Amino acid sequence: MNDFIADDDRECLERQGLADFDALWALQLQAVDEPNTERGGWSSVSRLELEGRAYYLKRQINHLTRSLRRPRGEPTFARELRNILRYQQLGIPALQAAFFGMREVDGERRAILLTRALDGWRDLDAWLKEWSNLPVERRQAILHACGMLARRLHEAGQMHGCFYPKHIFLKAVDDEFQACLIDLEKTRPLWFGTRDRVKDLEPLLRRAPDWSEVDVRQLLAAYLGNSASGAEVDHWYKRLGSRRRKKEKRG
Repeated sequence: MNDFIADDDRECLERQGLADFDALWALQLQAVDEPNTERGGWSSVSRLELEGRAYYLKRQINHLTRSLRRPRGEPTFARELRNILRYQQLGIPALQAAFFGMREVDGERRAILLTRALDGWRDLDAWLKEWSNLPVERRQAILHACGMLARRLHEAGQMHGCFYPKHIFLKAVDDEFQACLIDLEKTRPLWFGTRDRVKDLEPLLRRAPDWSEVDVRQLLAAYLGNSASGAEVDHWYKRLGSRRRKKEKRG
């Protein structure tokens, strides 16, 4: 895969001398959290601000994912970039990539993924921490935004694979919310239809214990569409509840 540079970010990166792999790799920046050392490699994230724009610079060494098509493995960022571009093509709201590149240096497989920061957005986890104190209208708007995001994702034939509160970002716009997704590494097609849709949605509900039955039904109404009948919502509510109980029983 050749280096990728988004058209909207190219001039800014060029002005700063950062429109190539080596320049971005050489930057000395503080990591925003502890490096990820899973998969036998190393991966780190730093914040980068340029000309009033904010980015997250992600760099990794030998942090690989393997598949039947790529038995030797490839950097996880390569898979995530493909999914970012696929979401963009399908009209699924998600984070945006500014730069991607990978190199082999002294036996190390290195990769860079530069994404635009979601400043002004908050993840759903943050909203859940204050859920009981939010006005009813605010809660309803968040549930509607999350349901619509899941609907757009699944109608586009995609399964996120980690549809968790920490991966759903929300931004208030007047009385409504916009929602988008991050962490697209595990995205795949909806191979098994409804079964995959249930599998994608259930972890979200399990990680939102403060949501009442009314809350979940409001999210499902948005997910199924405004024309969804009470019977449809009932069916999905029961099916998701059944999967949740099985998962909790397994521990």
